[in-house]
Amino acid sequence: MAENQKLDGDLLMEEKQEDTQEGKFLTFSMGAEEYGIEIRHVTEIIGIQSITDLPDMPDFVKGVINLRGKVIPVIDVRLRFGMSERPYDERTCIVVININGLAVGLIVDSVSEVIDIPAGNIEPPPKIKKGESSRYIQGLGKVNENVKILLDTRQMLFSDEMDQIKEATNV
Repeated sequence: MAENQKLDGDLLMEEKQEDTQEGKFLTFSMGAEEYGIEIRHVTEIIGIQSITDLPDMPDFVKGVINLRGKVIPVIDVRLRFGMSERPYDERTCIVVININGLAVGLIVDSVSEVIDIPAGNIEPPPKIKKGESSRYIQGLGKVNENVKILLDTRQMLFSDEMDQIKEATNV
């Protein structure tokens, strides 16, 4: 009997640890807009660094970086979203995330903070014509008087783009 209670307690602890990231989002800015990514997809945040260009890649794939011996493809989120390119500065960051098992760096204008957005404060994405840019939106998070555009990281790359990047980086 005591063994069953211990197993139940262990399972509850595991569930609580998994739930600690529930509703937490890393927020960052791109131009005048604030975006959020579920914190569970974020591996780390690093400053902008030297990027090695890769031939025959889409324009939003800036190249690759060497992060502690691991080659990581880097995407400029501004270009991915069809925004104008801007020079990188001291606030520009690379947010390393995991997209379907592939570590990818997202270049963002600046990282803001990690915030809690309860599920009740998240609206579904607007019902607009299903264009390429709308597929990235997971929902709209209401935070005080502001709205954060919550991104679906799994949709940041099409499968053919993933294959092209994996092939080029030998991942």
